[in-house]
Order: sequence, then structure tokens, then C-alpha cells
Amino acid sequence: MQIELADEPRKAIVASVQRPNVSDAEFEASLAELRELAKTLGYRVVHTFTQKRAGFDTHGYLGVGKRQEVREFVAAQAGFEAAPTGTVPRTGTIEALLVDHEISPSQARNLELETGCEVMDRTMVILEIFHRNARSRAAKAQVEIARLGYMAPRLREAAKLAGPQGRQRSGVGGRGAGESHTELDRRKIRDRIAELQLEIVAMEAERKTQRARRQGRQAPASVALVGYTNAGKSTLMRALTGSEVLVANKLFATLDTTVRTLYPESVPRVLVSDTVGFIKNLPHGLVASFKSTLDEALDAGLLLHVIDASDPGFERQLEVTDAVLQEISADEVPRIRVFNKIDHVGDAAAQAECEAALREKYPGCIIMSARRPDEVARLRQTIVTFFQQDLVEAELLLPWSAQQLRKELYANCEVLEERAEDEGAVFRLRAEPDTIERLRAQFALTR
Repeated sequence: MQIELADEPRKAIVASVQRPNVSDAEFEASLAELRELAKTLGYRVVHTFTQKRAGFDTHGYLGVGKRQEVREFVAAQAGFEAAPTGTVPRTGTIEALLVDHEISPSQARNLELETGCEVMDRTMVILEIFHRNARSRAAKAQVEIARLGYMAPRLREAAKLAGPQGRQRSGVGGRGAGESHTELDRRKIRDRIAELQLEIVAMEAERKTQRARRQGRQAPASVALVGYTNAGKSTLMRALTGSEVLVANKLFATLDTTVRTLYPESVPRVLVSDTVGFIKNLPHGLVASFKSTLDEALDAGLLLHVIDASDPGFERQLEVTDAVLQEISADEVPRIRVFNKIDHVGDAAAQAECEAALREKYPGCIIMSARRPDEVARLRQTIVTFFQQDLVEAELLLPWSAQQLRKELYANCEVLEERAEDEGAVFRLRAEPDTIERLRAQFALTR
């Protein structure tokens, strides 16, 4: 009998240089985030190399001694002695070296030659995650532009690694005699970026038209969950909507916006959307793609800014989220700060102390755990109350001959009272003014 074994995560190592202006807490938080990004890419980080330096080594990011240490570790994992410097050993164990900064093409090439691992800097890691998970046409186009922009200055170093193939050539397909593979590739990249930019302009015009059409109709009540990645937004959404939304303890588990109905359903009916999580040091080329996934936040009537109360660096994350929302003009949308994961802070005394400090600094915030049903219920009621503040009460008479329309009333209004009279059933309702007028006109209901 043949037994199939599950694929094990590929092994990777992480390296980072701590400069004098970076605190220990900030340094550790950034490293932890990179390890989570690696997990999202399918890597298992087996070791982390750190070094304190005044600046990055211009040749290979890490200092000479630290590069040798990495090289020996990779060789030991593969079960053989380190190969001579300048050659690429055939390691079958450690597949990637992830660097917690954006480094130059030459630094990446030299580091790859010395350690024998594929080198991916922080920008490349995030680009790869977005590339794998982008779904909409606009996001795919913007991610491709970012990837191409990242690749262009690295073509020369890639050609050096490839050997003679990067040297000049002439012949059919080239713009002129002596044009190299690298120059040809760069020209193709420029042409492709220009083509994608034209597509994005067309898609933006289409989105503006669709938004204008939506504004002409009665928009449903909607709330968008925003916040730093891995703050528990998907868990909270599942609790609020009763739906099987993907919940994974990894960064960017949610890239596509997911929309569900608040459960139990309320009047008015509220749609809840979960947006992509924010992240520190997002590559500049991905900013446009990232913002395009936040269209739901622009269209929402209420934002729930979800913050991980147990994260020591939540204040920095909160500032990042506020800044991005301001950049996309979503800072004018009403917002409630929701400090989630309070149950991860510590024991009851620690939670009470944390809660008191948060309420003092952020008045009006909600402090909760998405895993506590009573606290989720209170948040749900807060959302419903927000959308019901503009509702009005009215009485409508539904003749006995039109009782088949009762379902329409219950679907669109909150029925406060129902009583029978000679002409028919009288309903005391609460609903949006437009809904009341539409029902009066549609069914000729009077009172």
C-alpha cells in the first residue's frame, strides 16, 4: 500500500541588520512580521541571523563574518562542508534566505553567491504574496507593474549569474546590433508597464462610472473592517456574520474583499466587508494595488478599525492605518476603534488594566475578543444602532386582500406592532424614510 505524505514547508532562514536608530522592540517586531510573511509564502523559518551595524555592508548587506556564519549554517544543514567562496553550493535543505530590508541587486547577488541560497528581500517577499493572491483585474495589473518595476534594475545582476547569456548579441528581434539580452528585456518591461498603465486608467474610469450609478440608487447599509494584517478581522467577521470566512494565522490570509450579511439580519440590512490587512514598510510599487483593495472602505457607511490589543506595537500599526485611510480620503467615513484579542493580554487583572488604559486614551473605543459571543453581540448591537439612528416610525395599513405583501414589509422594515382592523392589518414600522415612501407608493398603503 502506498502512503502519500503531506508536503512539508520549504525551509528558509532570515537575516536582518539592526541599525543604531532602531529600538530592540521595533527590530523584533519587524523580524516577527517577516517570519509571518515567510509562513504565508509556504516557508518554515529554521533560524534567524541578526547583526548590529552602523549601516548595511555595501557588498553583501551582512558583514563578512556574519555571511560566513550563514554559509556554514547552510552547509551544515545540507550535510557537507562549506564550498569555496564565489561558488554556489548545491544545498538541498535551506532553499531561501529572507532579508528584512530592501537591498540592492548587487548585494542580493553577492549574498546569493556566498551563501548558496536564493535571496529574497522584504519587498520581493511581499510582491510574491500579492502576486499569488491578487484576484481582481486592477489588482493583478498593479501587482504586475510593481513586480516589473522591481525586476528591471535587477536584470543586469541576473545576467551575471546566468553567465554568457547576458552578453551582447545582434540579430533578428533586436533593435540594433550589439543590443544585449538585458537591454531587450528592459525594453519589453517598459512596453509592458505602459500597456498595463493604460489598462488601469480604463478600469479606473469604469469604476467611477459604476460608483456614480450606485450613488444614484439607494445604497445598502455597509460596514468595512479595516486594520493591520493579522489583527483578527476575519475571525471577527465570521463571528458577526455566522459565515465560514477563511481564518488563518498568517499575514495576508485575506487579499480579496469578502462581503457577508450581518447575522442575525437587522433593519436596515447591513453588509459587512473584510478588506486586506495593512502592513509596515509596504513596497512603494504596491501602494496603488493595496489601496485599490480598499474601495469597500470608501463606499462603507461605517468603518470598524480592528486593532490587536495584545500586540506591543499596536500604536505604530494604528498610526499606519490612520495614515493610509487619510491618503485614500476614507478618514471622513465614521469610524469605531475595536481593540480585539483582549483575551490574549494576560490574566484577568492584566486585561482590566489594559482595558482601563485604552478607554482613557481612546474614548468611545470597543474592547473585546471576537471569541466571546456576548462581546460580539454587543458590537453587533452597536453597529445596528448606528444604522438605525436615521430610521423613522410610521403606520401602514395592509388591506386583507393584499396580505401576500406581508413578506415585503417584514423584509424591509422592523415591525414594532401589528394589529387587526376592519379594513386590514395595521403595521407600526420602523425603517428608512425612502423605504417607507417606496412601500406607500408601491402598494398604495395609507394611514
